[in-house]
Amino acid sequence: MQTLEQLQAGELIGIKKLKLACGLTKFPLEILELAETLEILDLSGNRLSQLPQEFARLRNLKIAFFSDNEFTQFPEVLGQCPKLEMIGFKACNIETVPENALPPLTRWLILTNNQIAELPRSIGNCARMQKLMLAGNKLTQLPKELANCQNLELLRISANELVELPDWLFSMPRLSWLAISGNPCTQHGQVAADLREVLWDELAMEEVLGQGASGIISRAQWKKPGAVSRPVAVKVFKGEVTSDGLPQDEMQACIAAGSHPNLVQVLGKIAQHPEQKQGLVLELIPQEYRILGITPSFESCTRDVYPEGTVFPLAHVLSIATGIASVSAHLHARGILHGDLYAHNTLVNATGHALFGDFGAATIYDQTDPERASALERLEVRAFGCLLEDLLDHLSPEDAAEECVPALLQLKQKCMQPDVLQRPDFSSILRQITQAAKL
Repeated sequence: MQTLEQLQAGELIGIKKLKLACGLTKFPLEILELAETLEILDLSGNRLSQLPQEFARLRNLKIAFFSDNEFTQFPEVLGQCPKLEMIGFKACNIETVPENALPPLTRWLILTNNQIAELPRSIGNCARMQKLMLAGNKLTQLPKELANCQNLELLRISANELVELPDWLFSMPRLSWLAISGNPCTQHGQVAADLREVLWDELAMEEVLGQGASGIISRAQWKKPGAVSRPVAVKVFKGEVTSDGLPQDEMQACIAAGSHPNLVQVLGKIAQHPEQKQGLVLELIPQEYRILGITPSFESCTRDVYPEGTVFPLAHVLSIATGIASVSAHLHARGILHGDLYAHNTLVNATGHALFGDFGAATIYDQTDPERASALERLEVRAFGCLLEDLLDHLSPEDAAEECVPALLQLKQKCMQPDVLQRPDFSSILRQITQAAKL
């Protein structure tokens, strides 16, 4: 992170990336002196409420972050930035997004946790839009023009006020990762499965294992009265709106998922937390499991990335694909849309066994509407197709000529075809992988 003093002294001329978080209340005009080279600007965590018209001089700017500021309106001037493609205004109390304020090249837009009740019709002009994050707003409907964004792949509209979802949403040709929980249209009286309560006093917390948008996961010892202590993982939810939705929806979906060999086992839900926080007690994942992929980069936008030199033997490709197809079929049989089927939410061990997790974007949907249920499952099938494509792209060269590879490539194409309802369901995918493995 640079300093305002460096900027004002002219010491930052020629830089491509600038990050300032120092309680700014006005946009520093000295930033305009970086217009020839500046590509990434991060002014998150300040007290800004508007941008000057001169901001349009930043003609090489590609990425701009303004999260955790005091904007109440999305700045119209951003629509004049010809190269701007990734924009973040998370938690800014934005109420309105004016027409034509979105840059035409926008492909990644983050407006999570604001007060937006309506999207501009001009959003349909953003033909390159791939990732649209709108969880935690006040949207009551989606503009029909959004259907023009045929490249849209990831959509987060959880925790809004949507009373219905338009039919066109379920025929978007590339949509793969969808989060819709926490809206009136998804409240259909579902009740999560019963789960035993684990008293907070029975848990001896140890080191933090990881932290995500929705909560903190720690190692702990679970000491039930009269029993030997057991090592477990404990996830305590933060209770805030995340980029995916509401923590309580994640918790409900995680419980409703039940047991499966490719799921991390939920052992209980926390009771009597001293701060009344919600949480889950989970089976501790063995240390030999590693994350399969890395979260998308600025460049890849919606697709996971893999370390250089990543290679998967065919046996592992088959094992991972079988496991994820099996657990996905299990979830949809219970009416659960995971919403985040990715390699970065998949753990694998040395034998290729996969464990699937992170229900932050999950939705429990109404299975009494078979047409809608079928469309939701087949949207997620495209996400599986992307994962299978990644696995095959990193297939060990010595396995590339194996007889089952063409069948897997053909399956990948079926999963990713534009016509949503022509894609196979997960049960069919599982059968085809099993057949291919016999070749």
